Amino acid sequence: MQPFSQFLGTTLTRFDTIAELELPLKPEFLQQNGFVHGGVISYLADNTLTFAGGIALSARVLTSEYKINYVKPAQGEKLIARGEVVSAGRSQSVCQCRVFVVEDGEERLCAFAVGTIVSIRQ
Repeated sequence: MQPFSQFLGTTLTRFDTIAELELPLKPEFLQQNGFVHGGVISYLADNTLTFAGGIALSARVLTSEYKINYVKPAQGEKLIARGEVVSAGRSQSVCQCRVFVVEDGEERLCAFAVGTIVSIRQ
């Protein structure tokens, strides 16, 4: 897990055919109306897309591009993001991710993202 993700408190909870990341929410992650800041949700979606792409490409990877749709404002105890591969080639994969907010044990969809993940060679 990258240092930034560790700093935020993100945990990789699944990495098989699906990549799943969890992020406990802190007051510092909220915006002025008490909802989770869009940048926090976007970070989690981006990171989950990249993990999903890594599953498909079996390589070191980076996000080439992604798009996110915020479905509902998020309030709760934690975020859970689940990503999976839609299509994969030798050097890039297209992945999708759903981000859920958990409140009182119930998951609610708060964002949906699609992105292109590419392998890097060093």
